[in-house]
Amino acid sequence: MPGNDYLIIGHICLDLSPSGDRIGGTAAYAARTAHALGVQTAVVTSAGADIDCAGALPGISVHRVPSDQTTIFENRYTPKGRRQTLHSRAGRLHPRHVPPGWRRPAVVHLAPIAGEVAPELIGCFDKSTIGLTPQGWMRSWDENGRVHAAAWSRASTCLPRASAVVLSDEDLPEPVLLTRYRRWCRILVLTMGPLGCTVFSGKQVRRVPTIAVAERDPTGAGDIFAAAFFIRLHRNRGDPWEAARFANRIASESVTEIGIESKIARIRGALRRAQR
Repeated sequence: MPGNDYLIIGHICLDLSPSGDRIGGTAAYAARTAHALGVQTAVVTSAGADIDCAGALPGISVHRVPSDQTTIFENRYTPKGRRQTLHSRAGRLHPRHVPPGWRRPAVVHLAPIAGEVAPELIGCFDKSTIGLTPQGWMRSWDENGRVHAAAWSRASTCLPRASAVVLSDEDLPEPVLLTRYRRWCRILVLTMGPLGCTVFSGKQVRRVPTIAVAERDPTGAGDIFAAAFFIRLHRNRGDPWEAARFANRIASESVTEIGIESKIARIRGALRRAQR
């Protein structure tokens, strides 16, 4: 996978939590994971001057579209699941924001977290494996910024154009949507936290369990899973079952640590041990 192997388009954000503020967003977690997996990685994002994108993504090429504000989420985990609030949002990302030299990556990962990725971008990479984590197109928020799942009006046109789609069971406002999305996707992976994932590929459906670990921080696990899955899927020429097993292992390592730096260090350590 020479050149810019893995291009991610989506917002780097600031995550507010009781334990402190952290860099977050699918773009950040997926990019750091791809880089840890030895893949040359690039990111197209938008953020305010308060975020040091280069410092947050060491070793990764970043094209930042300037914005008056940064996307800021507040995450709180409760026995009933995550409660999320959107406090601000950076600029929208369009095809014109992708540098000309970044138009033919091996894998492109469209990673909206707050509806910021223009759906037209999915048609700009006809030579690439297209990975999609559509959660940011499946969210809405009220006047107080409280985020909740919502119907996605462009699903029937976007999903068929993706090589593979990864979403969480928490992203679906109605269970019936899974039936529709399966019909529109070539490969669909539904992640289920400690229960692993279910992979839908053509007429085949397989549950892929993960290993039991002591979970300390689940933030970013789905994004880490997605990056590992898309990269492995591309390298293994479309084997979704092996890609899911690999991605489960990588994501399970990540939840045992707190914060993105510790998570990536843990993933690197696991990869070194696997190579011995």
